[in-house]
Amino acid sequence: MPTIMSSVRTTAREALACRFRPAISVAPHLTRTLVSFQGNRRVPMMRWFKFKEGFSESLIRRFLGETGRPDGTLLDPFAGSGTALFTAIDEGWDAFGIEVMPIGRAIAEARTAAQIVDPAAFVHSVDRVQQAVWSDAPAFIDLFHKVPITAGAFPQQTERDIGGYLSYCRRHVRNSTIRTLLNFACFCVLEEVSFTRKDGQYLRWDFRSGRVRGTKQFCKGPIPPFREAITRQLKIMADDIRAARERGGLFAELSLAGGLDASLDWKEGSCLSMLPEFPSGVVDLVATSPPYCNRYDYTRTYALELVFLGYDADAIKRLRQTLLSCTVENRCKRDELAKLYADLGLSHVPTRVFKVLAEQRALQEVLTYLEHNRVAGRLNNANIPRMVRNYFLEMCFVIYELARVLRPGGRIVMVNDNVRYAGREIPVDLILSDFAEEFGLNTAKILCLPRGKGNSSQQMGNHGREELRKGVYYWIKPGL
Repeated sequence: MPTIMSSVRTTAREALACRFRPAISVAPHLTRTLVSFQGNRRVPMMRWFKFKEGFSESLIRRFLGETGRPDGTLLDPFAGSGTALFTAIDEGWDAFGIEVMPIGRAIAEARTAAQIVDPAAFVHSVDRVQQAVWSDAPAFIDLFHKVPITAGAFPQQTERDIGGYLSYCRRHVRNSTIRTLLNFACFCVLEEVSFTRKDGQYLRWDFRSGRVRGTKQFCKGPIPPFREAITRQLKIMADDIRAARERGGLFAELSLAGGLDASLDWKEGSCLSMLPEFPSGVVDLVATSPPYCNRYDYTRTYALELVFLGYDADAIKRLRQTLLSCTVENRCKRDELAKLYADLGLSHVPTRVFKVLAEQRALQEVLTYLEHNRVAGRLNNANIPRMVRNYFLEMCFVIYELARVLRPGGRIVMVNDNVRYAGREIPVDLILSDFAEEFGLNTAKILCLPRGKGNSSQQMGNHGREELRKGVYYWIKPGL
């Protein structure tokens, strides 16, 4: 019986791979630096806060250049820190972005402030702040301790200094633009001065925090005093603002408020709820990188920053459920999405999406395999099948909407990774490409990095090493 099940389970995946094989090729120019945040290390603003879930400005310029258009409209429904949006407006394109994590909004507001601030006035304020004697601000310190995931994240003196710094800025810096930048500098160094380090699915805690259990200890190395870290960060920001102003600006003029004359319209929230109200046929290029189906929980990874922005424990939990389902804690949004479309008078949309999902044989094959392993106790988390099912459900809705908002001749360029569970690779690229074709798009190409993605140590230990495709998908809407 196991042999028969194994044979049946691989049939649909193999057929899908055979169908898309002509579109798949290795692209030597696609490096990890190009398709990740690492390519932005020398870009002002991008290096102030290291948002690791993004791609490089250079990659977006390549996507824009490949359209052959001098201008147009770009949409990024998973806008992150805004790399695609700001690069687009710098190239003369209009840009629309949607991002559920408030961190993206904080970065965008800091970019706006950096564009309009008087460099000399900013430097003067920086000098005053650095020379000031900061007093404690217990209310801010208590905020971190009210959220279990961030309690004890800083050395006690660091907590006092952070609170004192923010209290001083609030009371003594009257210019709101400068205050935004001073607060953002603190935002940028939270991880550096804490006992934590971002590590994929979670925050890794230094043994000095007292929160580590078990025998395996992690040491992140020297943790600088807050005053040292904030002084260094403010100098970087002041130097970048001064140098960029001499070159003509950090980026094109923009307005986060939107409107007819705005180059950039940024919306904070879930693209699942916002895309259905977006006009049809108005976008020339979608350039995006959605969360991967890899169990990464960004509300935990960026917990320090979320608390800094005023999120308490309940708000973080609500935000986690709003994210695209890529963690084992996400609940199914099927009924919620059906109601959303029904309220808009669009009940035919979920009916169509559910049909596409049910008829995607490779996906159903994967889900059957995962469920079989769950029942057999071979998954390290019993909710993995639910997460994978929900991920593709939600991505199917997203792709339907992206196909709808594209103009004829428009294209979608998506960066994503395949994943592996219970020793089986899930061909995310092929399943999503099949969704795209069901909704009227053509798969022009699936470009893969010369070096694929590795596996977790647990996967390699149990099932051996298998390189996974990491790639960029090109889907085009017929017409023109």
